[in-house]
Amino acid sequence: MFQRGHRALYAAFDRFPSRKGAAIHIDRFARTLFDEFGGGCLYVLGGADLPAHQREGAIDIIRFSAEVPNFLERALSFGTRLSALIDELEPSLEICHFRDPWSGTAIALRPRHRYATVYEVNALPSIELPSLFPSVAPRTLEKIRRSELACCDAADLIVTPSQTTATCLASLGVEPGKVRVIPNGADIEAPLPRPAGAPETYLLYFGSPQRWQGIDTLLRAFARLADFESLRLVIIGSQESRSWKPYEKMAARLGIDSRIDWRFALDGATLSAWRQHAFVSVAPLADSPRNVVQGCAPLKIVESMASGVAVVASDVPPVREIIRDRENGWLVHPDRPAELARALRILLDHPELTASLGRKARQTIEKSFTWRQSTEALRNEYRALVEKGAAVR
Repeated sequence: MFQRGHRALYAAFDRFPSRKGAAIHIDRFARTLFDEFGGGCLYVLGGADLPAHQREGAIDIIRFSAEVPNFLERALSFGTRLSALIDELEPSLEICHFRDPWSGTAIALRPRHRYATVYEVNALPSIELPSLFPSVAPRTLEKIRRSELACCDAADLIVTPSQTTATCLASLGVEPGKVRVIPNGADIEAPLPRPAGAPETYLLYFGSPQRWQGIDTLLRAFARLADFESLRLVIIGSQESRSWKPYEKMAARLGIDSRIDWRFALDGATLSAWRQHAFVSVAPLADSPRNVVQGCAPLKIVESMASGVAVVASDVPPVREIIRDRENGWLVHPDRPAELARALRILLDHPELTASLGRKARQTIEKSFTWRQSTEALRNEYRALVEKGAAVR
């Protein structure tokens, strides 16, 4: 049985733990919330391989693991279960932090609630879902958009990781005064040995296989570098799934499959070692509403920069918030394999330039994008909510 005296709750329609960037972000922000409020309840997605209830000290982790194949039906069921959970927790709750409208409907739109609410807008399903499910009906997206905006209106505070996302919210009519930009962060890593079996020179992509990541552009660009005979491309997926198969087939069609190393679900230390020893880390984000309009804050970029590795990334608004072209990284137009290949060729031909970009990238993270800075900013926002009385209405 879970504890019913929790003062804080963090809800996210994401599997936790996992190797995805969302789970890393959840871990940092939820820990900050629970440190500030003496523990709490974390409500997340689970699976058959994860316990439905897990207690870690003063923290209860409750996982929704029902097998509901339809995404939207699962999201609604997730919200219904959360509403029942809050029925039990509400007498002691002072603050609830949520990441999605399914959670927000149960939390922020709950009638006559007394706790403060923080809506962490990392993504808007009304923008992202068409990329994941092209057949989703416009009427469904309109309904989701109304829910997102209702949650924004009801929340006491909105936190978002990029100014691009904050601008998007303002364009939708969200009150700018309640929005705070708190970027993703990274830890500055100690040097690690080269991974066993790592190629002498390799380009690195790590992350998930969604269309907006631009992996097809990366594969086409890599095919144009065939004259670098010893160069390898290492692709590290956050998890192994059927979504990678189209890229594996594409690599075979391009004749580059023998030059690619595929790896999946590496632990944090192993991934860090692969990142540190990459020649260049590539983030070839596509020109899509998810990246350009909604905004994002790719952990792959921040973590690579923290590792002291040069990053070549797509020139889209949220990336420009982190990378200054040819100062602490290299930007290219999205969806242009030839331009990406040219940039990589320049860096391969000028390793001293590449090393310099990596050093300056690390300095950028040390100055402005550490997890310590981000979580301290979040902690200050929690305290401000309490001080103005929102948490004890």
